[in-house]
Amino acid sequence: MKSTTVFALAAGLLSTSSDALSLKKRSTGQSKVVGMDTQRKKITNPLQRDRLRRRGSATAELDNEETLYFVNATLGTPAQSIRLHLDTGSSDLWVNTPSSSLCLQSSKPCSFAGTYTANSSSTYNYVGSYFNISYVDGSGASGDYVSDTVTIGDTTVDDLQFGVGYKSTSSQGILGIGYPVNEVQVGRAGLDEYDNLPAKMVTDGLIQSNAYSLWLNDLDASTGSILFGGVDTDQFQGELQTLPIQKESGVYAEFMITLTELTLGNTTVSEDQALAVLLDSGSSLTYLPDTWVDQIYTAVSAQYDSSQGAAYVPCSLAEDNTTLDFTFSSPTISVDMNELVLDLVTTSGTRPTFSNGVTACLFGIAPAGSGTNVLGDTFLRSAYVVYDIANNEISLAQTKFNATTHNVLEITTGTSSVPSATAVSNSVAATSGIVTSGSSGGFGLDDSSAAPPSVAISTTLVLLSFGLGTMYTLL
Repeated sequence: MKSTTVFALAAGLLSTSSDALSLKKRSTGQSKVVGMDTQRKKITNPLQRDRLRRRGSATAELDNEETLYFVNATLGTPAQSIRLHLDTGSSDLWVNTPSSSLCLQSSKPCSFAGTYTANSSSTYNYVGSYFNISYVDGSGASGDYVSDTVTIGDTTVDDLQFGVGYKSTSSQGILGIGYPVNEVQVGRAGLDEYDNLPAKMVTDGLIQSNAYSLWLNDLDASTGSILFGGVDTDQFQGELQTLPIQKESGVYAEFMITLTELTLGNTTVSEDQALAVLLDSGSSLTYLPDTWVDQIYTAVSAQYDSSQGAAYVPCSLAEDNTTLDFTFSSPTISVDMNELVLDLVTTSGTRPTFSNGVTACLFGIAPAGSGTNVLGDTFLRSAYVVYDIANNEISLAQTKFNATTHNVLEITTGTSSVPSATAVSNSVAATSGIVTSGSSGGFGLDDSSAAPPSVAISTTLVLLSFGLGTMYTLL
């Protein structure tokens, strides 16, 4: 979920280590990896939620069932329960307060995610009244920065700084785990960065390196996992391949890597490219260049609705064996069609249809327009991703859906790595797609033949069980 915060820290203040990703068990002492389950919540209107991150546009009428990945946490003393949307595309943890005008609405929109009352915690400390995160259409939250005890599963972090939204247009608290340089405190207040959650885990000695791995699992699974300071080799196929993160204006600020080729089945959509793409768990859909998307829509007979900024396909497309393959210099991640065809259900429990009676589903690829090219959840479910902030690298491998065993290895510092992680030789540097701020604009697709479902779709929330974190001890 990309905010409009502008990074302002000089590049020289960032980590510039050239050490490669090191993934191994420690030879001495106790290894430390903090593991947390991610849970999948069915939400209404992922298109609108993505718009809040990407661009200003009219409110969409479409609501549908789609995924939101979150972790269960408590804040303060005594503990106040909260559910946080896990977001690699932002850097601040923030939560709502129950007294906000949004949370006081009769529909109780904040009841699922929970709220935080600072004055009810004996371990609360006030930091400053300059928390103000916003998206390109002006949506977001503002209020105070505070610090307090935060517990996720078995892991407790004392004096962690986070934002409290006294004014908010989002009912869901966010756990931003990106580069600290992209924090609101840096971009808006012009202050030094603070230790967000993964950085604080390093400072407190809970993990060795500011790095974590993300496994979302498949579309039908209700749980995934994130490992701070470690990888689980049983959750991916083949070997991890390591790529450099691309700088923006000379600064490492976001998880941008270079996409070089895209194919759909035996058809090449685009090749010999050097396109920067953002790995963002805060985006439900994947956003690609308009001309690429136009080709994909034609191939799968998707019908695009410019008013919604989305395309619809027959639900039967999920049974197609064709894959959409993303190549990054060397590693290729294949996305099955059943991961791109997303179910739509009305509040009455019925499914919308096209005019010919065929059941309609939402397609998980959308045009980026003039905004950032984003690999969101419809891509990330098919990839096992190691986000190495300390060394400014990303490691990728094809995911292993519904893995039932675990082999957790620690990420330490240095140049050595596990056999399954290798640096990509001669990786391509991005020459296009680096966008430092969001923008509005047309998608540039021909939608003259579009005939999307005319049903206004909405859903009720489906509450899932909540996972607990685990501290792994590797002997």
